[in-house]
Amino acid sequence: MRTILGIFLIINLAAFIVVGIDKYKAKRSLWRIPERVFFWFALIGGCPGIYSGLMLFRHKTRHWYFVYGIPFIFLFQIVIVYLALNI
Repeated sequence: MRTILGIFLIINLAAFIVVGIDKYKAKRSLWRIPERVFFWFALIGGCPGIYSGLMLFRHKTRHWYFVYGIPFIFLFQIVIVYLALNI
């Protein structure tokens, strides 16, 4: 259980850092991180890190698919885990 929580923490920390790096690059008109990377992080469990990064850095908040999509993926994952543990 501790290993799973550790992996979850690392994924979310990495996702948060990726959002911060992309915001930094956006401000300086540098090469950007593709949006699909954000969604891959979300799909492997990084939704809290991605969403908190989006809100803290005020990044991609005008894109509805980030503002609503990331929380939807997170909610879907919570339901799947709940169902898996209670069946």
